[in-house]
Parts: sequence; C-alpha cells; structure tokens
Amino acid sequence: MTRLTWICHGSTAANREARFPLDEPLNEKAVIATQAIAPRLRHADNVFASPTLRTRQTADALGLQPAFSDALADCDFGRWAGRSIAEIQQLEPENLAAWMARPEEAPHGGEAIAAVCTRVNAWLSQRLQAGGHIVAITHAAVIRAAIISTLNAPVASFWIADIEPLAIVHMTSNGSRWSLRVEGATA
Repeated sequence: MTRLTWICHGSTAANREARFPLDEPLNEKAVIATQAIAPRLRHADNVFASPTLRTRQTADALGLQPAFSDALADCDFGRWAGRSIAEIQQLEPENLAAWMARPEEAPHGGEAIAAVCTRVNAWLSQRLQAGGHIVAITHAAVIRAAIISTLNAPVASFWIADIEPLAIVHMTSNGSRWSLRVEGATA
C-alpha cells in the first residue's frame, strides 16, 4: 500500500492579495503556522516538492528534505503572474472567463489547466505502486488536479475544490488506483 500526503505550501503575499503568484517567500506568520503542523506529520519514506521558493520554505519549516520535481510545480500563469485577479478581470475579462470555463485554453500565454492535470496525473501514475508513505509539498492547483484525477472527475471540475495554504490531503493506493482518505480524530 502507498500512502500519499499532499501539503499545500504556506501563505504568501499573493494569497493575501488575491494575485497570481510569482516565486515569492512565505510570510512570517506562515512559517510559524507551518512549524506548528510539523508534529502532526507521520514518518515519510519519500518527500517531494515543487522547486519554488514557497514550497522549499514550507519543507524547511516542516523539517523535511525533499527531492524537487517540476511535475509538482504550480501552473505557469504566463503574463498574469504577479497580477491581481481583480486587475485581470478589469483588463482581460473575456480571457479570464475563457480560462476558468475552458481548461484546455491558456489565454495568459502560460499553461492550460488541462496541461497541469495531465502533468499531475502522470506523476501520480508513477507512484501508484511505490509503497510506503510519500509526502508531496506543492501548490493548490496541483492538489486540485490530483483530487479530480483520483475522482475521475472531468477537468472542468477543477475549480470546485478550494485548497487553502497548509491544507493537507491524504490519498492511498492499492497498487491499481488512488483513493481519497479522510483522516479522523484519534483518541
């Protein structure tokens, strides 16, 4: 059996300001909040992370030393990187609407949501029979893609899951498919 624990990186200025992110650091409160969840993590046989600064800092705050994987990188937001959603809504409302409604499109010149889903699905498939416990520190878009892949949901459902900073999502594999696992309270 393979257990996979997804951890979304800690909060950044982009999260607070509703901006498409750049490669930016965690804010000070996020480092403290990340350190606070470290005791909840179980031993990991393998740890992977996106190569971005915010995921590297999250891994450091958790006391983990990951292997970095481009497959776990955030969506490439192209020319929208660093800009607020409100600004994009004002300047390019039709492009923003197209991007949200049609996952195969990338009007920002970056990566389409469908491409993110394909990339994450390939990464999940490679670990289906890995065995042990894997921790993956990554981005909300990657975790959303993993969830819809696990549920065999259409890519158009990408925006339904809301993944907050430091969200933790568990999955298990029986060697042939992934399942979501909800962690209950322990005595």
